[in-house]
Amino acid sequence: MLLQGSCHCRAVKFSVESATSYPFMRCYCAVCRKTQGGGGFTINLAGQAKSLKIVGLRSVKTYRASAESVAGGAAEDKLSYLRRNFCGICGSALWCEDPRWPDLVHPFASAIDTKLPKTPETIHIMLNSAPEWVTPDTGKKHIHFDCYPDESIETWHRRHGLMEN
Repeated sequence: MLLQGSCHCRAVKFSVESATSYPFMRCYCAVCRKTQGGGGFTINLAGQAKSLKIVGLRSVKTYRASAESVAGGAAEDKLSYLRRNFCGICGSALWCEDPRWPDLVHPFASAIDTKLPKTPETIHIMLNSAPEWVTPDTGKKHIHFDCYPDESIETWHRRHGLMEN
């Protein structure tokens, strides 16, 4: 599926091919929550990095959190591998990428303008980082994890028969 996205001020527009277009996972980690998630979480999709096309690249800025803030542990004097790209004009979070997985790019569902499919289940991750004011949805279609689950975005889509070619 071709995902098309943009920032709020429309200075940056992008597109990326994705075989995993269901926005099923909500991340409550402090970095996602503070840099992008108005509801106390963020939702990432997965796309093929080689298909990423960007208009307005000069307006794109990148943020790398400290490894300490990601790990939540002892202070480390280095940055997270994950690069969070956002519009330098309006601040909209756009996509993130990690050089350890160069074939992938993870657009934020909130930046996608393409109509996304409704997910059959929602996975809530990093709940050990959620603040007290956040109450994750519950019920049989909501699965909760204190940290990261073992299942990848691709594996989740395959398990539900939702992988696109």
